[in-house]
Amino acid sequence: MLDALTGLGVLEYVWLAPLIPLLCFVIAGFFGNRTPQGGGYIAIFGALAAFVVALLASYEYVMSDAYSAGEAFVRDLEWLVFGDYALNFGVYIDSLSCIMMLFASFISLLIFIYSVGYMDGEGKKKRRYYAEVSLFLTGMLGLVVSSNYLQMFIFWEIMGLCSYLLIGFWGFDHPEGDEATENAASAAKKAFLVTRLGDVCLLAGLFILLHMFGTLDYEGMFMQAKIDAVVAANPVKFPVAMALVFGGAIGKSAQFPLHDWLPDAMAGPTTVSALIHAATMVKGGVFLVARSFPLFVQSADVMLFVAIIGGVTAVFTATMALNNMNIKRVLAYSTLSQLGYMVLSLGAGGYLVAMGMETGNAELIGLGVLGYSAGVFHMVNHAFFKALLFLGSGSVIHSTGTEDMRLMGGLGKKMKITSITMLLGSLSIAGFPFFSGFWSKDLVLETALAPASHGLGAEHWFTLLFALGMITAFMTAFYMFRMWFLTFAGKPRERAVLSHGESPKSMTMPLVILSIFAVGSGLAIFANFLCHAAQSLEVGMRWIMDAGRVGINEHVYDGIAVVKHMFGNVWTYVAIALTLVGMAIAHAVYAKRKFEPEAFRIENKGRLYKLVANRYYAPEIYNQISWKLGAGVAKAVDLTDRKVVDGAVNGIANAIIGAGDAVSMSQTGYVRNYAGVVVLGVVVLAVVFVLAFALTGGI
Repeated sequence: MLDALTGLGVLEYVWLAPLIPLLCFVIAGFFGNRTPQGGGYIAIFGALAAFVVALLASYEYVMSDAYSAGEAFVRDLEWLVFGDYALNFGVYIDSLSCIMMLFASFISLLIFIYSVGYMDGEGKKKRRYYAEVSLFLTGMLGLVVSSNYLQMFIFWEIMGLCSYLLIGFWGFDHPEGDEATENAASAAKKAFLVTRLGDVCLLAGLFILLHMFGTLDYEGMFMQAKIDAVVAANPVKFPVAMALVFGGAIGKSAQFPLHDWLPDAMAGPTTVSALIHAATMVKGGVFLVARSFPLFVQSADVMLFVAIIGGVTAVFTATMALNNMNIKRVLAYSTLSQLGYMVLSLGAGGYLVAMGMETGNAELIGLGVLGYSAGVFHMVNHAFFKALLFLGSGSVIHSTGTEDMRLMGGLGKKMKITSITMLLGSLSIAGFPFFSGFWSKDLVLETALAPASHGLGAEHWFTLLFALGMITAFMTAFYMFRMWFLTFAGKPRERAVLSHGESPKSMTMPLVILSIFAVGSGLAIFANFLCHAAQSLEVGMRWIMDAGRVGINEHVYDGIAVVKHMFGNVWTYVAIALTLVGMAIAHAVYAKRKFEPEAFRIENKGRLYKLVANRYYAPEIYNQISWKLGAGVAKAVDLTDRKVVDGAVNGIANAIIGAGDAVSMSQTGYVRNYAGVVVLGVVVLAVVFVLAFALTGGI
């Protein structure tokens, strides 16, 4: 059946994947209130159609000769031409594009189905919600199929706009009204402004790349011969450009120091949180690094910087989940931490590739490709278990009417499906053996340690990053099971007593489906997923397949070999032990109450607790920077605008008006005045002629 369908040339129509949700955005926006569920079924249809297109296109690509040859499927149309530069509009399909299309459309489909139950009471607001989430999906799918950086940037900004609209969906007056929703409008503005800082960096980097390469098309930029020439001609400018491009990823994927907008984004509906954290938005920054990997690996220093940012983000944000009592914010901090893992893996892998290229060491390049694959692998696994956890938290909130875990407890008996599925998601994100998160997390940690074990000149950095990754693994297990025990175990507390029980099937069925993937998606490693994920890297860096250059073929690892290596490595068992210890401590403290966590509360003068609870005062620091720097710049711009720009315009206008007034005063209406002016003019002309005659020598 698939063969018959793909024989139709679905790849030629892959642009329908983002176009169909875009049409659904228009239809739901204009006619949603005239349809069932305020346009909900329209959004579901759009996501389903996009998933079908993505599935068929991906199958056709994998079966094609282009995939076997390590080439991308590219179709371009000329869009803009200015001077020596031409900008195109088209599609670029490789393994990375297929992976991103599939999980983004599939998870969005489940979130939209879940929304039918979760958003049922929103009345006419549902029309706006379903229109905006459809446009959000358009932005993500358009981002991953784009054939060049400019087109990608357009869809990148569409996602930024949609995040602003959806985070602020409830405004200030949502009936639930706890601290997560009271400041929705402020949270939306914060997300929009902070991510714009990253976007400005990205745009600046793209301008520099356009100047150096003469194009922004992936196909033209990712050829190694072209890259070599550009890097040789721009040894300083090129790393600066790539650092600026990574600035865009820092903003979009909420990496340190632009991380603080993401916890506040919890002010939106939980379904929006799932979209942002699992299927779209924050994955965009990781995708940007993965897509640009052929360019990033040309600079070992940039890759080291990427790895450091990822490692610091992973451990720094994990600490803030340790004592937070808001169920959605705990998941938000875990998202930040897991994104740090992904960026760490890409950075460490890229560093290995860069050093392998520099030394001609094929083994290092092979390890770097494995690190790239591990980062992509973790991104896929995270999409499933994080969507499950957010939708599970939404089910709890829907039942209890609160996000405060201190008011929950004992919900496991009333919400069996939600509790079991969230338990599976918690096991997966904690890296419990053989769950999906276990495989990719372990590969990320091995990649972080690899540069240190090969003596590449940055041993201390990567040893530290590996240690931070291990500490993060322990904290992840602790805070996830702290969340689960507080919510589902023990005696029912205030709001749990009032819980109306399990959520409707439209909400629980997506949880069941996602739990299957949260458990089993990691098993794709046995299907040589890593080699397939690396295929997209081979598209851009054709020398990986060129045995004559570095002999890389024998060092590209298949899944079985990787699994054997994992269980022959002592650090795998150390990571498992840390996970089990974290789970055991959470059980002892929050389920059995053998220790009292209240001893570390603010009221008992726990300084560390207070520091972490206040998010290391990052919001206050941001506010001070905004008021001192931002307001100062705004005043300077305002003064320049009023005194210089407006002053120049007003000065010219006043001069013209004054000249006109002076001339108008001479228009008296008396003939004698006009005659006098004529006589004066004749006299002046006569004097001029006489002087000219005299000065030229006369007759």
